[in-house]
Amino acid sequence: MISFPNAKINIGLNVVSKRADGYHNLETIFYPVKLADILEIVDSDKPELSISGIQIEGPLSENLILRAYRLLKNDFDLPPVKFHLHKIIPFGAGLGGGSSDAAFLLKMLNAYFNLTINTKQLKKYASQIGADCPFFIENKPAFASGIGDRLNSINLDLSGFEILIVKPRISVSTGEAYKNVVPSKPKFNLNEIEKAPIELWKDLVTNDFEQSVFPVYPEIKEIKETLYNLGALYSSMSGSGSAVFGIFRHLPTNPENLLPKGVFIYR
Repeated sequence: MISFPNAKINIGLNVVSKRADGYHNLETIFYPVKLADILEIVDSDKPELSISGIQIEGPLSENLILRAYRLLKNDFDLPPVKFHLHKIIPFGAGLGGGSSDAAFLLKMLNAYFNLTINTKQLKKYASQIGADCPFFIENKPAFASGIGDRLNSINLDLSGFEILIVKPRISVSTGEAYKNVVPSKPKFNLNEIEKAPIELWKDLVTNDFEQSVFPVYPEIKEIKETLYNLGALYSSMSGSGSAVFGIFRHLPTNPENLLPKGVFIYR
C-alpha cells in the first residue's frame, strides 16, 4: 500500500496566550498543499523503517512513523510490517511533514488491517504524536486553536491560485521561534478569513513568529520580500519556519533567478 502524505502551510499564526503547562495557545489556519512524501507499507517478518530522499537526523527508532505503529500495536494485534518513506518535505520548515507521515501511517494501517477505527478515534491517536498531527487525518482546511489541536473546518478554497514554497538551507527550532514572542490578542479573526479577499491578507493576516525569527535569520525575511516582488498576493513564513510560501494567481517564470542562491523551491 502506498500513500502520499502531504505538507501543510499556516495561513496566519497568532500566539494568543501562555498556558499554565508552559505551552502557548495559538490561532492559525492549517491548509493542505500538494508537496508530499511517499510512504509504503508491505508485509514483513519484523517491523522496520527505511528512508530515502532527504536525509533525516536522529535514530530511526524515534521516527514518528514507528511511534504511530507502536501506538496502534498497543491496542491491536498488528503483525509486523515494513515501512519505506521517500522523504521530500523538508524538516525544520514549519510544513508539518513528520506529523503528516505519522497521520497517514495511522490511516494506512487502519485500512490495511481493516481495523475499523473511526475518524474521531484516529484523531485521538494522532494527538498523542503531535499537536498538528490530527489535522492530517481529515486533511482539510481548518481553523486551529489551543496548541493547534482544536480544529474547526473552514470554507477556504485556494484551488484557483498557485502556491510557491521556498525553503532556505537553515532550519528554525520551535523553541527558538517562541523566544521574544509576546502573546497578544489578534487584531484580525482568522476564523473569518474566507470573508476577506486575498488581496487584503497582506495587511490583515500575520505570523507572530516572524517578529522573533526575522531578526535572527534575515535571509528568511528576504525570501518573503522577494516573493512579494515576484507578484505574490500574500506571502508568509509557515509555522515557526523556516519555509516561506507565496500565493500567486500565476506562478512567476524562473523565480530561482531572483530568489537567494541555495534555496529549495517547491511548486
